[in-house]
Amino acid sequence: MPLLTRIRGPRDLDRLSPEELDQLAEEIRTFLVEAVSKTGGHLGPNLGVVELTIALHRVFESPKDKILWDTGHQSYVHKLLTGRQDFSRLKMKGGLSGYPSQAESEHDVIENSHASTVLGWADGIAKGNEILGRDSHVVAVIGDGALTGGMAWEALNNIADAKDRPLVIVVNDNERSYAPTIGGLANHLATLRTTDGYERFLARGKDLLERTPVVGKPLFDTLHGAKKGLKDFIAPQGMFEDLGLKYVGPIDGHDLEALESALAKAKRFGGPVIVHCLTEKGRGYQPALQDEADRFHAVGKIHPDTGLPIASSGADWTSVFGEEMVRLGEEREDIVAITAAMLQPVGLDKFAKRFPERVYDVGIAEQHGAVSAAGLAHAGVHPVFAVYATFLNRAFDQVLMDVALHKCGVTFVLDRAGVTGTDGASHNGMWDMSILQVVPGLRLAAPRDADQVRAQLREAVAVDDAPTVVRFSKGAVGPAVPAVGRVGDMDVLREPGTDTPDVLLVSVGALAPMCLEIAGLLDRQGISTTVVDPRWVKPVDEAMAPLAERHRVVVTVEDNSRVGGVGSAVAQALRDAGVDVPLRDFGIPPRFLDHASRAEVMAEIGLTAPDIARQVTGLVAKLDGRYGTQAAEVDSVEPARD
Repeated sequence: MPLLTRIRGPRDLDRLSPEELDQLAEEIRTFLVEAVSKTGGHLGPNLGVVELTIALHRVFESPKDKILWDTGHQSYVHKLLTGRQDFSRLKMKGGLSGYPSQAESEHDVIENSHASTVLGWADGIAKGNEILGRDSHVVAVIGDGALTGGMAWEALNNIADAKDRPLVIVVNDNERSYAPTIGGLANHLATLRTTDGYERFLARGKDLLERTPVVGKPLFDTLHGAKKGLKDFIAPQGMFEDLGLKYVGPIDGHDLEALESALAKAKRFGGPVIVHCLTEKGRGYQPALQDEADRFHAVGKIHPDTGLPIASSGADWTSVFGEEMVRLGEEREDIVAITAAMLQPVGLDKFAKRFPERVYDVGIAEQHGAVSAAGLAHAGVHPVFAVYATFLNRAFDQVLMDVALHKCGVTFVLDRAGVTGTDGASHNGMWDMSILQVVPGLRLAAPRDADQVRAQLREAVAVDDAPTVVRFSKGAVGPAVPAVGRVGDMDVLREPGTDTPDVLLVSVGALAPMCLEIAGLLDRQGISTTVVDPRWVKPVDEAMAPLAERHRVVVTVEDNSRVGGVGSAVAQALRDAGVDVPLRDFGIPPRFLDHASRAEVMAEIGLTAPDIARQVTGLVAKLDGRYGTQAAEVDSVEPARD
């Protein structure tokens, strides 16, 4: 029987011999490759933390001791060791989340997977334990770039202030440029630094030398400096101790014995300790190790033997943007790019290869990226900051007070906007069109197809006195959706075929094909519909109000929260213009959405063509005094399938 099948909880690890633990680590890696290759997911980071996760669960007593992950995509091994070994529906509806999930297990705490938050969480939990008199430990695992975020250093500053509050910080360092420091000397120094005896020795030595006439003080300073220099030579992360935090390491993150020894010492110390572990992303899987870009950080469905993708989904939104950025860079020397540790995922890798001197990776520091962009714009260049839509939330104040207030020409490109689905609640890009509505002067574009991505990106970078935003979806980009006319700066996608149309359907971004499907369903009910794509959804086009006035009903459809979104902006514009037309806005309800495919999430929240057509039919029927009849007919229409 494989050892992994016998692990139902962390304490089952206690009974295993060193040889069995090594066997378990290999079984886990084999399991991860076979399972994740079938579903897709974060493979490389989890292959790198197998031994570290085993050691954590042998030394600490989860769930009494809280083991927190930052970011949560490296928690697959943690799931396996806490009784969750059915990965057959990983990231799918009804299956395991790709991140920690409180609904799944009492062993999970942080779900959001917006990086660099774990140390703040750990600080708060440790303080709570102190107030309530608990004797449990808090372990914060931070790595994979999360330590580059400013919030992490704010938390470290606070954590270092409490010398006797137990908190273990595990730095999972999988940067390939570091080499591990191993051997008896490093282990001995680590032991000394985490014992009260070492602190007492330093205190007694200082007292003795300072009482020695003439040479005592200079000698102590010299010896202390030498010790400091030796420490920094042995442990290059000695800056942590400069913050007042005890430091252990670097530790070979694939040596179970060394890991358990270091973690046990940190646990006994009774105050904040940093354990620096050197791990290898993608360890044990040759295709991942050969992937120079990101060591199979995240993969789709792949062949487990070769690591090659099973199928190509064609051109995606991200690659369309990336290719257009290269063309813009060739045309304009003032175009520069910014990424927050996501060069390849946001499509800037080709631009970086072509113009390496014009790309700035700020790490997981969206706030700094936005402010730096303001400075770049002030200096006379035009920065394009490409970032996931959900991560721009973190830089709202900087967009408002640094970029917009100073009228800086900065373009923000928001990838993965709208419902992303499988990555769960924290990764849906469903807030950007709401939170950005309040920013004075900001212009926001929602392209409906690849042609519009190219065109609207060019329109955005032409603006040099205000922030511009271009947002698009995740995944494959569909066929072009041609315009049949134009009203103001808005594209008309479908004419009503009558001089007295019933419905003005305002289609936002990638939902254009669905909105055309809605119009077709309404047409079958005898309801004439104009479909218009505003292209730039902020500000609302001045032609919107007079166009709406020629219709009986206005309907907006957006892949964004209904609260404060495009529908709300259109409604306000109509009120301001004195246009009294009923308006119905369709979008994402204000709640966190469970992980599932995009199509499943859209169906669950009623954002499908049949659902919307049925409700619009009922609204028109109610205006006609015949509510209920036609709505029932639309209800029988077979929903569209992706």
